[in-house]
Amino acid sequence: MTDDYFTDREFGAVPRASESIDERLWGGLHSLIETRLDDASFGYRFPLACPDAGKRPCGCDRSAFAFMLEAEVPQIEWPLRPNKLPETPVILDLLEFCARAVGQPVEGSWHGFFDHYHLAWDRDPGLAAFIAEVNRLFARNGLAFEMTPEGRIQRLLPATLRVALMQARFATGDAETDRLLETARLRILAPKHEDRSDGLEKLWDAFERIKTLEPGNDKRLTADAMLNYAARPESKLRATLSVEADALTKIGNTHRIRHSEIWQEPLETALQIDYLFTRLFAFIYLQLKASNRAA
Repeated sequence: MTDDYFTDREFGAVPRASESIDERLWGGLHSLIETRLDDASFGYRFPLACPDAGKRPCGCDRSAFAFMLEAEVPQIEWPLRPNKLPETPVILDLLEFCARAVGQPVEGSWHGFFDHYHLAWDRDPGLAAFIAEVNRLFARNGLAFEMTPEGRIQRLLPATLRVALMQARFATGDAETDRLLETARLRILAPKHEDRSDGLEKLWDAFERIKTLEPGNDKRLTADAMLNYAARPESKLRATLSVEADALTKIGNTHRIRHSEIWQEPLETALQIDYLFTRLFAFIYLQLKASNRAA
């Protein structure tokens, strides 16, 4: 059995471009959560104790679920209502909370007096099934997020950049540059705008440090030496790369990326952040790969 529908096969999947959860998708997610509450899947973390002697688990304690949810996701309103749409980041936090609580209920002995089974929970298949349903709803509604196998929400980048980021491994010879690059790689995948902005900032910080990786004390000369790995010094491409390096440096100094002077222009949309991240990452990766500092 596959997860696709006729329209997916006939016309192709919906583009994963939206970063906002609308009322339709929220209704489906609300139904998914309510179903898991009803079938005791969240009893993995919030078990309901049987009132009989022994207090063996027999379901999901909705009150415990609600109290902990309100404490861990303070912006949420309980009870959840299908006709009242929370903010998208709040819903994403809610889904991560649910992923931490879910397991597959396994029926044990039948307790006739209270008309229920005593339960245990199998964590891995319960989590996998929950993630699959969340991701199917995201995909069918064109949402640019997905839930990872660990139950964390991450943003979907354009396919070419996503593949490059997932495969990139950095070994620049400078621990701080490697740290900045790895932080940038992870932050740009985050759902929150401020985290992605921070990822772009870290990438620009790495860009400035990469200019000094080659031996020497003159930053202009060491930056040129890095470019020489990427293209033959007298070639037209090498000249183009030099122009690009200057343009990227100017962008970093003109916009509110690395600095916060009042005259600097802030980036306003996720698309702008993605564009600049993609452009700078491609430039950096070319130099690091050509100089055997990245895999």
